[in-house]
Amino acid sequence: MNQEISTQLHPAAHHFAIRLSATPRGARGARLLATAWLSLWGLPPYKSQSARHLVAELLANAATHGRVPGRDAHLALTLRDNTLRIEVTDTRGDGTDIPRSPQPPSPEAESGRGLLIVEALADRWGVETGPVPRKTVWAELDLAPKHGNPCAGAAGGL
Repeated sequence: MNQEISTQLHPAAHHFAIRLSATPRGARGARLLATAWLSLWGLPPYKSQSARHLVAELLANAATHGRVPGRDAHLALTLRDNTLRIEVTDTRGDGTDIPRSPQPPSPEAESGRGLLIVEALADRWGVETGPVPRKTVWAELDLAPKHGNPCAGAAGGL
């Protein structure tokens, strides 16, 4: 008997994706659309704010460090099983700008804090390379409260 293979996402999943110009203007437009989708999905306010910051930072990094003239970037948001995954793909995957563990910049530096923000807000983050010349920087947020977390409404919480 033939089984039909579905190309649809799992019904409990939400997905948003957009291709954008890898410029500050393209990043701003994609960030505004992502914010609207996150609002529609009903994320808890404290997680929605973190998600917006992560989207903004990953898009800004792609526009600043991953830009190749004439090539686009890609933003994808996937909400599945109480995890929000944010992915930003650019076409500068030649190994010269692969994000590494963040290092604090000097106090006088005007930039260089983006990955520190990503590391502080995300539960997990990383980089996937390929197919050439692409790289994807991703971050994940766990949306379900952790057991024993006083901010999750446990006894004695705020």
